[in-house]
Amino acid sequence: MDWFLFFLLLQMGRIGASQQEEVCSKSVVNSCDDCIKSGPFCVWCKQLDFTKPGEQEAVRCDTKAQLTGRGCTEGEIISPQNDQTIDKGESLSESFNNQEPIQLSPQKISLRLRSGSPNTFKVSFKRVEGYPVDLYYLMDLSYSMKDDLENVKELGKDLFAALKKITEHAQIGFGAFVDKTVLPYTNTNKEKLLKPCDENDQQCQAAFGYRHVLSMTPKEDDFKNKVTEQFISGNLDPPEGSLDAMMQAAICGDKIGWRNSSTRLIVLTTDAGFHMAGDGKLAGILEPNDEHCHMDNNLYTNSAEMDYPSVGQLAVQLEKNNIQPIFAVTQNVEDVYKELSQMIPKSEVGVLSTDSKNVVKLIESAYNRLSSKVTLTHDNLPDNVQVIYTPKCKHPGPSGETEGVCENVQVGQEISFDVTVTAYSCMKDKSFTIRPQGIKDTLTVTISTNCECQCSDPGPSGHTHCRGKGNVSCGICSCRDGSIGQFCECDVGGKDKPALRASCQRHNGTECEGRGDCVCGRCECHTTEGGNSYYGDFCECDDEHCEKFQNKLCGGNGNCKCGKCECFKSHEGSACQCGVSEEGCRTPNNTVCYGRGTCKCNRCECKEGYQQPRCQTCLGCTDPCQTKLNCIECLGFESGPFKKNCSEACVSIHHVMVDQSTIQSKKCHQKDSEGCWINFNLDQLVGEDNYKAEILKQRDCPAPPSIAAIIGGSIASVALIGIVLLMLIKLLIYMKDLKEFKKFENEKKNSKWAKLDNPLFNSATTTIENPTFTGE
Repeated sequence: MDWFLFFLLLQMGRIGASQQEEVCSKSVVNSCDDCIKSGPFCVWCKQLDFTKPGEQEAVRCDTKAQLTGRGCTEGEIISPQNDQTIDKGESLSESFNNQEPIQLSPQKISLRLRSGSPNTFKVSFKRVEGYPVDLYYLMDLSYSMKDDLENVKELGKDLFAALKKITEHAQIGFGAFVDKTVLPYTNTNKEKLLKPCDENDQQCQAAFGYRHVLSMTPKEDDFKNKVTEQFISGNLDPPEGSLDAMMQAAICGDKIGWRNSSTRLIVLTTDAGFHMAGDGKLAGILEPNDEHCHMDNNLYTNSAEMDYPSVGQLAVQLEKNNIQPIFAVTQNVEDVYKELSQMIPKSEVGVLSTDSKNVVKLIESAYNRLSSKVTLTHDNLPDNVQVIYTPKCKHPGPSGETEGVCENVQVGQEISFDVTVTAYSCMKDKSFTIRPQGIKDTLTVTISTNCECQCSDPGPSGHTHCRGKGNVSCGICSCRDGSIGQFCECDVGGKDKPALRASCQRHNGTECEGRGDCVCGRCECHTTEGGNSYYGDFCECDDEHCEKFQNKLCGGNGNCKCGKCECFKSHEGSACQCGVSEEGCRTPNNTVCYGRGTCKCNRCECKEGYQQPRCQTCLGCTDPCQTKLNCIECLGFESGPFKKNCSEACVSIHHVMVDQSTIQSKKCHQKDSEGCWINFNLDQLVGEDNYKAEILKQRDCPAPPSIAAIIGGSIASVALIGIVLLMLIKLLIYMKDLKEFKKFENEKKNSKWAKLDNPLFNSATTTIENPTFTGE
């Protein structure tokens, strides 16, 4: 019984989840096209009599179950479905027969999808028996690999024997690398460049970055002869130019000799780490790797001018050219290359013995791991497209959005993947490619979406449903010029259509608030979701969208009117959530909020400036000591600006003249209009401007000034100033005379007359001579 109950509950949960998924979330729907774009479960009813007069056309858009329940017949429902067409679906090849084999099917597929609706198709794969293999042996020829090179020279026979087990169509190529021939990677001394090895080692070739030695060949002797000609070289630092060599081997396909239909392998053997992008700065090489082939006479010519490639660049080119690397490395760098392998799809790492004798077994086991693992993935997807892979095989990996994986797949074994594609926006003829990693075969997927309704409407002549003044479009009337309305029933007349529509807009907003139709310049309101009607001149009101409390409209304690709650007498609040009570607003003197606020929901809502909880104090108000000073002066001492109308201007103050104050709440010390200091205390009563004042009888007034002292002081000051001025003038005259006298004294000292000859003296005697007198 318990198991039966559990099973029943499980089925009910599944049914509930299924119903919950089929939801049409509508936003703004004015046409069938808008409906189809709203969601994968939205369908449209084009039935002519489906909507009632004044009912919004958006009700035509809903889930199929909802529309059927409202009376829309099956044949009147518009619901675009997913469709797929296999444009090219050649069957899988059984074996390789020197022709282009087919390992992936289909090859081209076109999808016409409903936006948001997933579509699944099957992709089959079978590894062809005897499929060709191209193996490029890329060897580190730095000095530490001297013993390994000797063993590799004898590997040709064993390598070919191992490949023959896999296929009869095998080829082998050979390349070698060391590092860039610049400091600090290589000794640039002329003699060291020509012979970078130990002085006692006679068989040593000049330093180089990467050299292509042997293009792909099916001949064992060619491989042996070319490798035998190779000698060790050398460099300075431990890391090598491995990535440089792999990049050129991947992109220089015509020089390497990669075949179009083959499994392409690069076997990298080394005992050291690798340089990567950015390391070239140590040698002043700033130009980034351009991912192009730069080979001349089988030598990488841009080694000293171009930086090392990044791991990302290398991974892209290996995947683009369907090359699968096998890293045959010594144990000391195993961890480094395992991390590198995680960043390069379809790659394997094997540990070399110290003299590389186990390299053939290593290659064989790595190839088996690579070939038995089938990974289906894609290139760049169009925007808003999702792909999910579900593998169908004996050893499947988990479903995923980036790839699908099948493990332990044998040669000739057919497997498949369910590929689910979902487009979340409208698009036309967008394509992407699906491919197995390391395999040339591809599947091109072209996506278009169904975002338009095909309604098969009647001809262009006036339709009776539209009063003969318009045409039917997916069940909706499209009116001709001069007519408007749901059924084109309104003639525009002398007004233009924009003017009529403007009269249905409130504050230049949405027409009829989006809740009705503008018919002949007036709003005809729609019905609400609850079956009632919107109302108001602009359909702005309804009685279903008021504030809720405890999930009840107006808390169940009032009625909703035009979006606002009208509470019963026993309740109040925006959602009628509070019982009418003033208990929480009562003050110690039995007032409500001290008369400076209103009690709502048993809580004081204070006037501006007054503080909760009881509105007793006002932090933002002007100091009453200053505002009430004139009233205190006229009430207590019959003086000041309010002297003549004191009883009228100061009604809000109840005063008492005292010798000693008893009020402690507000103490004031102010100067009145006569210059006297008044001491008074204030206590605010109930209300905003209502005070009790205690005024001290005695004012503190300063003594009047002495008139005689002021007059005497003024006369003395004037006399003193006059005497000072006279003395100053006398001093200036004296200084001037003294200066003139000193000047005279200086001139006197500088005169050069004789002691008895005064140039200023004139004799009193005058001598006159007669020119005619001869003295006789």
